[in-house]
Amino acid sequence: MRASRRSIRKRLCISNTETTGLAGGTGTVPFLIGLAWFEPESSALVVEQLLLRQLGEEAPMLARFAARVAEASALVTYNGKSFDLPLLKTRLVMNRLPELAAAPHLDLVHVARRLHRHRVPQLNLIHVESEVLGFIRTGDIPGAEICSRYTHYLRTGDDSALVAVLDHNEWDVVAMAALVGLYGEPLTGLVPADWAFVARTLRRAGSLDLANEIAERAVAIGAGSDAVRARGEIAKARGDKAQALADFASLVESVDDPALRLELAKLYEHHAKAPLAALELVLRGTGETTEATTRRMSRLRKKRDRPR
Repeated sequence: MRASRRSIRKRLCISNTETTGLAGGTGTVPFLIGLAWFEPESSALVVEQLLLRQLGEEAPMLARFAARVAEASALVTYNGKSFDLPLLKTRLVMNRLPELAAAPHLDLVHVARRLHRHRVPQLNLIHVESEVLGFIRTGDIPGAEICSRYTHYLRTGDDSALVAVLDHNEWDVVAMAALVGLYGEPLTGLVPADWAFVARTLRRAGSLDLANEIAERAVAIGAGSDAVRARGEIAKARGDKAQALADFASLVESVDDPALRLELAKLYEHHAKAPLAALELVLRGTGETTEATTRRMSRLRKKRDRPR
């Protein structure tokens, strides 16, 4: 029996790590691991934080993290594929612990880049949290202070220095849980400007019918040139070259993009059999190399000059 989306969500292990540095490598130690999951019975979000009170206690902390991952259907991180997970795997090896259980890994930073890069200039978690979820943190500490606060704690035993670090980490995992909920719900959870990028992501994944449906809805609600272009790209992928030509042609005068002119020139040449229109676009610049442009112009001029 296929598991429901809701039951799968409850078994996710959401994780975020605070470390003694950002360089990675054997000298960087994870000292705080934030975990979150949805309780099966109540659907409540539970947050657990694993703190390294002394450097010699790293093995038990890592073992607890590994046990949580082993219980989960998937691991969820934000930029974890590039930083958190490689670091944690290295620390497991260094502490002579078994390797992490294999599990599907959803790195939310890649979803955020695909859906929001057109409107969120900085795609770190705090900015996505603010611009996409509408959460505004108050009293949060800058990331640059985290390591120094932990060093102060190790040196003095003053655990009050860690309160703000724990709060920061908790905010991170809660925000990630909210993003999981947002991305798992219907499009109404996203602003219309994001819909075109949902459609493009689905096109790259091969779900052309669903991508086309979402692009059509985006165009219908006036989501702008990105939506029209996404619909044209999807139409081309589906073999609907007439729709692709119509969409690209409607954009080419208002969107100054050599790649768009190149796509339209190809459609004019090969689908519409209109070499003159294609040649005009090539003369305006299509981003190809000089050699490729010369070959294309030569071919189009020959086609233009053939007797009808």
